Amino acid sequence: MNKNILRQAQQMQARLAKAQEELENATIEASSGGGAVKVVVTGGQKLVSIKISPEAVDPEDVSMLEDLVLAAVNEGMDKAKELVSSRLSAITGGLNLPGL
Repeated sequence: MNKNILRQAQQMQARLAKAQEELENATIEASSGGGAVKVVVTGGQKLVSIKISPEAVDPEDVSMLEDLVLAAVNEGMDKAKELVSSRLSAITGGLNLPGL
């Protein structure tokens, strides 16, 4: 029985490693301001790109653009966390493993 548990743990570890690698390459898009600001974030929670519509750039209201960028980045990060959580929980069967 002990060997069976060890084998299952090794298989889970291999599946987790593969899933984490795939997540690093997965991208998530998010936007704010009706698409005025668009961001791309990886499953590894790295910001890859920011696109800002020229109409969103108002020299008289820089704080609005800052808010739009912040909102889009936060949405992208939240979506990335959700993606990671759903993919990894499918492998771990909902176990809360430290470090994941």
